[in-house]
Amino acid sequence: MLRDKNIVIIGGTSGIGLAAAATFIEYGANVVATGIDEGSCKQAQDILQDRGIAKCLDARIEGSAKKAIEECLAEFGRFDGLFHVAGGSGRKWGDGPLHELSLEGWQKTMDLNLTSVMLSNQAAVRHFMAKETSGSILNLSSVLGFSPAPRFFYTHAYAAAKSAIIGLSKSLAAYYAEHNIRINVLAPAL
Repeated sequence: MLRDKNIVIIGGTSGIGLAAAATFIEYGANVVATGIDEGSCKQAQDILQDRGIAKCLDARIEGSAKKAIEECLAEFGRFDGLFHVAGGSGRKWGDGPLHELSLEGWQKTMDLNLTSVMLSNQAAVRHFMAKETSGSILNLSSVLGFSPAPRFFYTHAYAAAKSAIIGLSKSLAAYYAEHNIRINVLAPAL
């Protein structure tokens, strides 16, 4: 199913994204994995070897996903799918319970977890529509987007962003279905 598919993984140089990249390669895909940390990009390249490319790009910056797609096209000749994994906690900026949540914590958590998804999905959809090809997009959310765990996890901006990823993905899937662009969400548990 993945043999000879060319996939861009935004946030693919560590954790879930790197595990996905290694698995995709094992099943025959070629991968371009992006990450923000220089060290994780180097380690990812060692794991991906000649079936993948690790690029240091910040998913929050407009144009980063487009660069990753262009790298995929240049190296592998085609772009078939996007897996958006990038995201994370905003605690260090002030995410937390609503009564303690700072505006900076809210905005940076939204940029990291939601704006980055919008930017990568937009780049992928623009490519698929310009080439008049089908394609697949998979976005990573969290179980916290629909099933809060207040005793264990109480960062409200993060939960809001992960919930918004689900809503955005459903809306995009409905709109772009007629263009044969599939958009789905994974929502892992804690």
